[in-house]
Amino acid sequence: MDAILSWLQIYVFSWLKPPKTIEVIDIVQIFLLTYLIYKLIVWMRNSRAYSLLKGILFIVAFVLVANFLHMEVMVWLLNNLSVVAFTAVVIIFQPELRKVLEQVGHSNVFRNLLSINRTGQTNKRFSDATINELVRASFEMGEVKTGALIVIQRETSLTEFEKTGIPVDAVISSQLLVNIFEHNTPLHDGAVIIRDDRISAATCYLPLSDNMELSKRLGTRHRAGVGISEVSDSLTIIVSEETGAVSYAMSGKLRSAVSPSQLREVLQDVQAIFPDKKLAAGGGRRYA
Repeated sequence: MDAILSWLQIYVFSWLKPPKTIEVIDIVQIFLLTYLIYKLIVWMRNSRAYSLLKGILFIVAFVLVANFLHMEVMVWLLNNLSVVAFTAVVIIFQPELRKVLEQVGHSNVFRNLLSINRTGQTNKRFSDATINELVRASFEMGEVKTGALIVIQRETSLTEFEKTGIPVDAVISSQLLVNIFEHNTPLHDGAVIIRDDRISAATCYLPLSDNMELSKRLGTRHRAGVGISEVSDSLTIIVSEETGAVSYAMSGKLRSAVSPSQLREVLQDVQAIFPDKKLAAGGGRRYA
């Protein structure tokens, strides 16, 4: 606990002293810290860590009061439990911490830096013919209310999810996709994973989203579609078995009951390896 108080005195209270001169690097640091703190608050607000933050603030306030009132026993106890508490927090919130690091890795800045070696290759992940087949298959299955879950890989590898299914490695066609998801067929249960212009695997198991903001009317198929988009940068097409509506999930958001033109538009967006600024900024799209 003495170490915490000394850290506060050195690194926090020292900031209250006005600097002699303000340089450009100081302004940059202020903006950078402001942005990082803002992102941290937003992340905590949308996760279980928000309750943790309130608990930490309560403990910090209790520590300050205990030191002010010279509660030596309480200070000694908290000092000895601080390391154990920090380790426990890391273990308990490991899924949230992993999700934050994955989101950082999915950011456009890192994606563009890691994609420099593709300058000599095509600027498309898959062909226009693949888009046509995906749109045709999705709405043909929607008309007859055949449930489907199609995951399209982008930058993040989905190999760990492919291993849960059956390898297919076939050229994409609407007839093949419809046949895979047809009722009472060996491959209809689970998700199909698309890589480039090929169906990589079928009957794959996906993680379910625990987002409490999703509608309670959504079933396992939709929660799986959102779940895989939370842990990767993939695009997932979902066909409802109950209503026949076609939806898609991306970046942890679900867009429900889209039209063929809307599905084609988002497929064209993710088709580009180097997306335009409109897509990077969200493109003004509305997810529900």
